[in-house]
Amino acid sequence: MTLWKGRISTGMDDAVAAFTVSLPFDQVLAPDDLDGSRAHVKGLGKAGILTDSEVSTLLDTLEVVAEEFTTGAFTFAPGDEDIHTAIERRVTELAGDVGAKLHTGRSRNDQIATDLRLWCRRSLVAVAEEVMALQDALAQRSVEAGGVYLPGYTHMQRAQPVLLAHHLLAHGWALARDVDRLLVTVDRLNISPLGAGALAGSFLPLDPDYVAAELGFHGRFENSLDAVSDRDFVAEALFDLALLGVHLSRLGEELVLWSTEEFGFCTLDDAYATGSSMLPQKKNPDVAELARGKSGRLIGHLTGLLVTLKGLPLAYNRDLQEDKEPLFDAVIQVSQALIALRGVYETVTWNEERMQTAADGPAAAAIDLAEMLVEQGMPFRQAHSLIGALVRDSLERHVPLVELVAAHPELGDAAVELLEPGVAVTRRRTPGGAGPGPVAEQIERFTRRREVDRTRLAQWAPSGHS
Repeated sequence: MTLWKGRISTGMDDAVAAFTVSLPFDQVLAPDDLDGSRAHVKGLGKAGILTDSEVSTLLDTLEVVAEEFTTGAFTFAPGDEDIHTAIERRVTELAGDVGAKLHTGRSRNDQIATDLRLWCRRSLVAVAEEVMALQDALAQRSVEAGGVYLPGYTHMQRAQPVLLAHHLLAHGWALARDVDRLLVTVDRLNISPLGAGALAGSFLPLDPDYVAAELGFHGRFENSLDAVSDRDFVAEALFDLALLGVHLSRLGEELVLWSTEEFGFCTLDDAYATGSSMLPQKKNPDVAELARGKSGRLIGHLTGLLVTLKGLPLAYNRDLQEDKEPLFDAVIQVSQALIALRGVYETVTWNEERMQTAADGPAAAAIDLAEMLVEQGMPFRQAHSLIGALVRDSLERHVPLVELVAAHPELGDAAVELLEPGVAVTRRRTPGGAGPGPVAEQIERFTRRREVDRTRLAQWAPSGHS
């Protein structure tokens, strides 16, 4: 079935059909196309374009088609170019001439723009829910970690000891920004394009505000040209997903490192690891590696769409068909990564002794020695130089740092106590810092932040939409 047989006298060449059809990937839009069609039919009835009987017939028929999709009974026909064509064809088969009125006052241009916004709304909310589930796992493991500590790193060099809870929560706060971005994007895209037609609206007495409200949109488009050509929301969604993917990649990279024999900070559960087809001893962090690897794919999706959009004139161009596959794939990949990584963090075993031994090197407390001197009145730069020289002397002469500290007239026994295992991590007390006090407060603040975000998510619950 084509929608332009009056103007084009022949059917599409097979090569053209193979190149242009979008049904293999856009059929995931079926629920959204059906929702948009229901609202459109009600709008046509409100405008007096359809009789009450016709509205009832079409709505009933759309329910039949929806049930066919739900049960798997819907059968696509060879001429179905896209999901819109397929649904309209089936409605017409079931409802006859009344079905042929379904597309009145509507173009596939405003139809697909509407469908895609509806899909993004529900899909990005679902991704945000999965992000929060991963946050919950990180929060739970943070509470369980108690006083366990490990080295904090800068430049991949051991810097200062930090509580494991603090380290896990660092990822949690980054994910909180991802949740915020996703929800802001959903809020911004929640505008209805339906009624814009092909590009210029319609002579028919349509009420775009009415159908917008029916679909749970905040409002309708302001400019019909913009409405059918705008894919900013797809680009924003892909950016949100790409940056989320980068954060998941960082989590993955960390697990890869920490689970090596060289680090030995954690042991992955067998259910979230793989073996080697050749080497019997191997236990591989494939989930973490794929979370890391797929970030490039997500970044590529964003880049590809931006390049597609940058040369398009107003209004709709078929190039815009290229927005869907990267978007759909990005959501799938991120969703799968979130679920798998949550399982990893829920089941991973921390090798606490290995972590703490790595964090207990005397040099890790160097800043504490310098700050003790600062408390005694020494300028920081002078204190920094003094302690740095002691560290260098210890390394060059192979003399334990603790001996040099004990013998130094500016330091002595009080300073030696700072080098005792587990002491340095307890001295971080500034808000947001890595010590026990600030971390306890941070856990409470992180809990409150997730409660706020859950409230924000609740407004997008499916029951609130048509």
